[in-house]
Amino acid sequence: MRALAALSRFVGNTFAYWVLLFAVLAYCEPTWFVGLKTWIVPLLGLVMFGMGLTLKLDDFAALSRHPWRVGLGVVAHFVIMPGVAWILCELFHLPAEIAVGVILVGCCPSGTSSNVMTWLAKGDLALSVAIAAVTTLLAPLLTPALIWLLASAWLPVSFMDMFVSILQFVMLPIILGVVAQRLLGERVKLAVEVLPLISVVSIVMIVCAVVALSQAKIAESGLLIMLVVMLHNSFGYLLGYFTGKLCKLPLAQRKSLALEVGMQNSGLGAALASAHFSPLAAVPSALFSVWHNISGALLATWFRRMEDPNVPSETLENKPAAH
Repeated sequence: MRALAALSRFVGNTFAYWVLLFAVLAYCEPTWFVGLKTWIVPLLGLVMFGMGLTLKLDDFAALSRHPWRVGLGVVAHFVIMPGVAWILCELFHLPAEIAVGVILVGCCPSGTSSNVMTWLAKGDLALSVAIAAVTTLLAPLLTPALIWLLASAWLPVSFMDMFVSILQFVMLPIILGVVAQRLLGERVKLAVEVLPLISVVSIVMIVCAVVALSQAKIAESGLLIMLVVMLHNSFGYLLGYFTGKLCKLPLAQRKSLALEVGMQNSGLGAALASAHFSPLAAVPSALFSVWHNISGALLATWFRRMEDPNVPSETLENKPAAH
């Protein structure tokens, strides 16, 4: 079991490389991975179930201590990322399916690896976990509402269908995970130790499925989509950080805000796009998944070197939950 836990930690710490490697492989040999299409939703459910296994009341400690900071992060996330997505779609005159895909990933909750990046960056982990948890819990309402508001100009969007899908893809697995944690108690620890491995394998398989299904379209417009994804992610980090600076938050909280705003639950984006639109609409989510894990790791490394001499760190020293 120790060997499996060690492998899980290694795979979790090298997440970005595995996503990139298998995305390239799926692009080069799409026939190997097209059969994974039917697994996209179950795999996302598995990741969300794992998140439920790790959720604790302590994860919401920052909400009780500094509710306005958590509220600021949640509002910033659901304003900045959808807004930047819409502006980029208009600026680059993106085709309908790609535009919907960019907006869709922009309307998703915080990314599943943002907590790990915050911990590596020496940010405020409690704040990061609280923002990620709250954005995820609000996703069934806010994500379809924002997609309907911003993407309806390109393609028809059904709020109710997407609302039901997010309940099935996200909320139900999380609730089942929380229930399992309560019922099994200490026995859950064994499962939690291998969660990074399960999460990485699941997200890599989702990315492979989306890339394989849209290989021809990626070959045609992949560079444009990648440019838009990189700009979207970068502006998320930048505007998230400066939102914290504008509100005079300490450095640790500014780091958390940047990473929580800029990193998206791209697995959810890919699942929603595949279920309600087309494989092409899922491509921005797949490329976002590849890119934000690379950029997040680079930004966390840079943030780690930044120190605020005037403000004592409020960052928790414990390791992040394996979301």
